[in-house]
Formats: sequence, structure tokens, C-alpha cells
Amino acid sequence: MPQITDATTERCSIARSLEVLGHKWSLLIVREATLRGRSRFADFRAALGIAPDVLTDRLTRLVDAGILDRRPYREAGERERVEYVLTEAGRALLPVLGAISAWGDVHRPSGFGPAALYTDRRTGEPVRLAFVDADGRELPADEVEVVAGPGFLSGD
Repeated sequence: MPQITDATTERCSIARSLEVLGHKWSLLIVREATLRGRSRFADFRAALGIAPDVLTDRLTRLVDAGILDRRPYREAGERERVEYVLTEAGRALLPVLGAISAWGDVHRPSGFGPAALYTDRRTGEPVRLAFVDADGRELPADEVEVVAGPGFLSGD
């Protein structure tokens, strides 16, 4: 994916996020780390069926972006290797994965039902993402308006 060069695009949080997460396989690697607890190269490779050179590139990009940390580990009798552990920024992607998952369940259904269910860790009850106002009131999407923020650069 090319680097952002346009001043308007440079100010867009979505465009900047896609610079890191928009490469093929990147979000699936984050999914494996977040939802399935994978942290080792061989485990990512086996789960995703991704070519080793592509996996190396995506892991490097995710480390450089601060989404994953490289940490050394050593199995008994083995050489030292590295694992890839989610950072705070990586863990903060859980709602993003949840939103994409919810959208896919509705608009791109598999016919098998959801592959992931999001639940309250304590109660096991289902949870969902929502827009919530300052008073804690949940808003339906048709009541949400997106307005220009302080970083917006008018194209006029």
C-alpha cells in the first residue's frame, strides 16, 4: 500500500490507520493474536496459510507501527526465538475487529453463523458495539452525524 502523500488524506485517521492495517493479511494477523492468542510465527503461518516472506513483512510492519512487540522466548533445549505480543495499541483494536465482524455477519454471512461471539468475560452474556452519547444514551446509527474535526482540511 503506498504511503500517504495528499495533505487532505494525511489528516484522515482512517487513511493513516489503513497505512498499517490495510495491507492484505495484517488484520487477520491481529485477529489471530487478539481473538485466538497466537503469538508465534509458526502458529500464524499454520492458521493463516500465509507465505513466510509475506508474514515476515506484515509482522515487521505491525511491530514498527506499535501494534505488536517482539519478545524473545526459548523452549527447553531449543534456540532462542521471538514471539509477537499485542501492545496496548494492538489490544485497542478489539472493538475494530468486533465492528468488522458484526458488519460481516450481517452483510457478508457465511451460512454457518458467526465465527466469533463477543461476550462479557464475567457473565458470558453477549455484548455489542454501539454509539453512546455523553449521558450514556445509546444512539442508533441514523442518529449519528459525522462532522469535520479540527484536523479537517477543506479541499476548496
